[in-house]
Amino acid sequence: MNAGRVLAPPLALIVAAGLGACQSTPPTPIPPYTVPPESATPPPVSGSVPDAIPRLEPRARSGNPPFYSVFGKRYYVLSSSVGYWERGVASWYGPGFHKVRTSTGERYDMYAMTAAHKTLPLPAYVRVTNLQNGRSVVVRVNDRGPFVGNRIIDLSYSAAAKLGMLRNGTAMVDVRTIDPSEPPPVITASNRPPAPATAPPGTAVAAAAPPTAGVAPTAVVAAAAAPNAAAASAAVSSAAPADSSPAAASSALFVQAGAFSDPANAGRLVEKLRGHSYGKIFVREDQIAGRRMYRVRIGPVPDVAEFDRIVAALERAGINDARLALD
Repeated sequence: MNAGRVLAPPLALIVAAGLGACQSTPPTPIPPYTVPPESATPPPVSGSVPDAIPRLEPRARSGNPPFYSVFGKRYYVLSSSVGYWERGVASWYGPGFHKVRTSTGERYDMYAMTAAHKTLPLPAYVRVTNLQNGRSVVVRVNDRGPFVGNRIIDLSYSAAAKLGMLRNGTAMVDVRTIDPSEPPPVITASNRPPAPATAPPGTAVAAAAPPTAGVAPTAVVAAAAAPNAAAASAAVSSAAPADSSPAAASSALFVQAGAFSDPANAGRLVEKLRGHSYGKIFVREDQIAGRRMYRVRIGPVPDVAEFDRIVAALERAGINDARLALD
């Protein structure tokens, strides 16, 4: 149910980690924490629970050190939430954490529209879209986590219910920050996201994403591109999310193993992956701001379990920056 959730580090230890950064000394180690036992199943959430309303707030005095460490991994808190966009797997946390203090010092309310994130400054506002059913919510990020598994955000019980992910416990999502200083977009008939379409069996359904300037999907490069090229040069990853192109409601989901400016590097990665049980591997060519990018993709991926399996296999092969992508 609450896949990938652990208690947020105690505030005193987070502060100590931040002070350690200022003093050029190692941060205070944070011991492992266990998930408290879940209580009885909570009552269903009404569909009328309103989304969080973005508003300008000062940076919280707690939970925002320059960096902190959990389970031996260091996380650097972003200086700003503006422009953050990521796709990956969301989990949720519920009764076992109800009324427990969050990293900002507030009490966690499982019925509020909130979330936990590892690196966004607290508080922050994000729109989370379930890429498998098209549902979307706005939540206020006021906690740290999740720190277990390949998860990018931990949602409150109410937010997870509105996204339709309570039963599975996880969902593949698109997470984008909202700048409260900017006026909300006006939804018209011309820019309204289409309703999720019925996809073939085994194909995930994705929500529409707003267009990104300078991105135009082009051709698919043959998987065996330049297998005998010279020694690989340093791979150049796109600074944009895994896929910056507009997403159709019926788009499938993929694992992106790498993104390169040189097609020969993409070809070498394909050759490295070929022959293993990853699934279909191909190279997608995109043009971003006049520069071509070659993205190595695996899939389509039907569900979170398969996404986790492929990402774990890639990590064993030394590929640690795989991410979720839309076709």
